[in-house]
Amino acid sequence: MHTFSELRQKAGLTIPEAARCVGFDERTVYRWESGETSPRKSAIELLRIMADSRIDNHASSFSFIDLFAGIGGLRRGFETIGGKCVFTSEWDRFSQETYRANYPMDHELAGDITKIEADDIPEHDVLLAGFPCQPFSLAGVSKKNSLGRAHGFQCDMQGTLFFDVARIIAHHRPKAFLLENVKNLKSHDKGRTFDVIMKTLREDLGYQVHTRIVDARSWVPQHRERIFLVGFREENEFNLDNLKLPDAASGPRLSSILHPEDGSEVADGHFIEGNQGKVSPRYTLSGHLWGYLQDYAEKHRLKGNGFGFGLVGPGDVARTLSARYHKDGSEILVKQKQKNPRRLTPRECARLMGFDKPGQQEFKIPVSDTQAYRQFGNAVVVPVVEAMARHMAPFLQTAMEKDTAGHRKVKAVA
Repeated sequence: MHTFSELRQKAGLTIPEAARCVGFDERTVYRWESGETSPRKSAIELLRIMADSRIDNHASSFSFIDLFAGIGGLRRGFETIGGKCVFTSEWDRFSQETYRANYPMDHELAGDITKIEADDIPEHDVLLAGFPCQPFSLAGVSKKNSLGRAHGFQCDMQGTLFFDVARIIAHHRPKAFLLENVKNLKSHDKGRTFDVIMKTLREDLGYQVHTRIVDARSWVPQHRERIFLVGFREENEFNLDNLKLPDAASGPRLSSILHPEDGSEVADGHFIEGNQGKVSPRYTLSGHLWGYLQDYAEKHRLKGNGFGFGLVGPGDVARTLSARYHKDGSEILVKQKQKNPRRLTPRECARLMGFDKPGQQEFKIPVSDTQAYRQFGNAVVVPVVEAMARHMAPFLQTAMEKDTAGHRKVKAVA
């Protein structure tokens, strides 16, 4: 039996499920299965982790819900360790369109979580939530201050959405949860916001909670710091500080996500065109916009400020991709020979956020460029979530086995 086939079967995956987990198309995986071609090392390593952890994706070893789902970055990470999504909530209709295009929907995609009763949400083992970060982000706080609006937990629109997460946890008591937010959550309102969140999770709900700020730079060519909160209902030896990060200094560069423009990539008629697969001219900045950005940067330079555009090439690492990227692309502008710089294409944004990789099955982008930029700018970096999920996997497995043993004992007594 071939190594790939053996590990796939030990992990409890069908070939289509294995293709989904490792991120390659089924045709490629069938060739690995038959021994026609050699599988990628990364695919073998992932299947070995799943097999060693005794996680059975086909039998749905654990269930999870995806709250404030966006385009499913958290879901992608936890599906790789065998989880099955049983409930999704996302209010934005454009994000819903992208979500439906990329994931099998055997359950209803619910909208506004504030209007959904906890009783109407299925039982689940793990709760995932990237609750809206705008009230807690530096940019969000600055904007709300300028408009004279409240922020954090005083914000009626978004700041209190954390408490919808809390009420669902309180009702269903999942075995574990993973929450994600911007780094500034920890310092917002001089730390009082974070204190309220931690008190709610630890003291009011009784969970063992660990937090860590992680820079996605270890996995993708982008500086993107986010805070993760991992909670377990029962005490265990889990420690988020033990999560080993790849060496950021030797991490990937933008060349790994940029269109090669050498003919090796087939033109799609939108992002890239022609026999040489050149990036469409629509992504090159106009002379007016490029002039404005240069003038703006110079004005702030003279004032001693650091504001301005970020001009990068294949050997560089990008700034954080934001939801406002569609406006002028200023934080990540790609150098071009004898031309104005250009924005990243939405396909390159998908790669920058780890939703797909060159040569692998592509993440479907059914929306306009403007909506796509917003969605990727608001998303989580998938490889970071995968690392979190793998770190949690053995403890989830133990919790599932204890739960199964408990049910058997109750049944035997009855």
